[in-house]
Amino acid sequence: MFWKVVAGLSCVKLLLIPAYHSTDFEVHRNWLAITHSLPLDKWYVDTTSEWTLDYPPLFAWFEWCLAKIAFYFDPEMLRLSNLNYASEMTVTFQRLSVIITDLVYAYAVKECVHEVERCQGKHSNIISPLFAILFANAGLFIVDHIHFQYNGFLYGIMFLSMARILQGREIEGGFWFAVLLNLKHIYLYIAPAYFVYLLRSFCFSSKPDGSVNWRSLSLARLVMLGAVVITVFAVSFGPFILKGQLAQVLQRLFPFKRGLSHAYWAPNFWALYNFADKVLSLAGSKLGLLPPVQTGVMTGGLVQEFDHVVLPSIPPIATFIATLASIVPILVHLWQRPHNPWQFVRAVVLCGFGSFMFGWHVHEKAVLLIVLPLGLLCTQHIKEARFFILLSIVGHFSLFPLLFTNHETPIKVLLLLVHAFYTMSELSFHWSKGKQNFSIDLCSRHEALYLWGLPFLFLYQEVLHPGLGLQERLPFLPLMFISVYCALGVTYVWITYYCFVMGWAKDRKKIK
Repeated sequence: MFWKVVAGLSCVKLLLIPAYHSTDFEVHRNWLAITHSLPLDKWYVDTTSEWTLDYPPLFAWFEWCLAKIAFYFDPEMLRLSNLNYASEMTVTFQRLSVIITDLVYAYAVKECVHEVERCQGKHSNIISPLFAILFANAGLFIVDHIHFQYNGFLYGIMFLSMARILQGREIEGGFWFAVLLNLKHIYLYIAPAYFVYLLRSFCFSSKPDGSVNWRSLSLARLVMLGAVVITVFAVSFGPFILKGQLAQVLQRLFPFKRGLSHAYWAPNFWALYNFADKVLSLAGSKLGLLPPVQTGVMTGGLVQEFDHVVLPSIPPIATFIATLASIVPILVHLWQRPHNPWQFVRAVVLCGFGSFMFGWHVHEKAVLLIVLPLGLLCTQHIKEARFFILLSIVGHFSLFPLLFTNHETPIKVLLLLVHAFYTMSELSFHWSKGKQNFSIDLCSRHEALYLWGLPFLFLYQEVLHPGLGLQERLPFLPLMFISVYCALGVTYVWITYYCFVMGWAKDRKKIK
């Protein structure tokens, strides 16, 4: 069943090969050219293209391996001077590379779903549908197979590390997570959950009352785990350290001059903060308390640094402190409950949530760092099914501006609707104990009312805004509306899910 689903969905992905692709397509083509054409010590120095290599070294080696195959499709794509090169064979190769590397994600999801089966019993009716819900994620279709990236491959490594931890194979889980960090450093956001869980559950034992036995630290286990992680980092960064380029690599990986928010605001706390500053500055300007507001500031669709007008401007250190403060409670909670790996998965979700809500220059695509692991939990508790349904719909809708061409409009709408209705149907069937019942309360009245606002927002963007002649004067207004409206939904899920996991909700039932 699993591989039939994979084969069927891969055929759908093949149909998307001619679809629109973003500048990320050229980014990865240029990285193919860099790793193929230049010696190692030039990889993180080259500036031939504005799309310089800014992923960790293992991903650079991944591109190097792909380039060896790309040569047989079209060697011209591997020339550094061929900027914005997109021949038919180049497009075909890069699209196929994403589809094939998605097999890593398929295998890892299969491993995780088997752990769900082991937890719930072999006769559970949700195992195959859960695999389809996770593997056929609408956000991955939008981001990887149209917009163009390799998130499926990367989330496959993340799910594989979680699967090994769920299986009690902590060393392997630590190994795969170290590999993941050296493929894409955005996963540093969830590293605290791994660190706390592996240290507490693998290196310490508990007293009879459940508290940590500080004298029980196993130095052998700690050294073993540390050696595995350090070895991965040494293999990844070692060649660049030997060439004296560590500072250059780190400078590429952590650029802090891109501004608080991305060109299109990710739907997080800072989107609400930016919007509040915009409203206050406009109100102050109308009342004569402030000078006229500069058009396009913060909403000009550009990656840039900017200062807030009324509210205090936010430096990078403030976002770091806010992110850290947001994840400390769940890390303490996880430390106190070290022997339940599903609590570890919840900590991964909430660490991802904290970084998404308060991180510096967060991309809208990072919402998948929350949606996908939360999907693993939707069969653990009925409320987690509700959280997943709401967040996946809002999160996938927030990705719509990535695909702004008319040809892709029906595709992205269909992807979201099919995934949302399939998810609701299967989870409703599961939680109604086998009896189809859409009144199972997987969505409250006010949550449903909020979700009904999304199609109206879509109609405003597609029909009303251009119909009123506002496209030329206020081209980024719909983007701001989408970002702020989705931020309200994401913030609601973050607060309510945090309260649920921590036991702060009044109507909370005991979670597994």
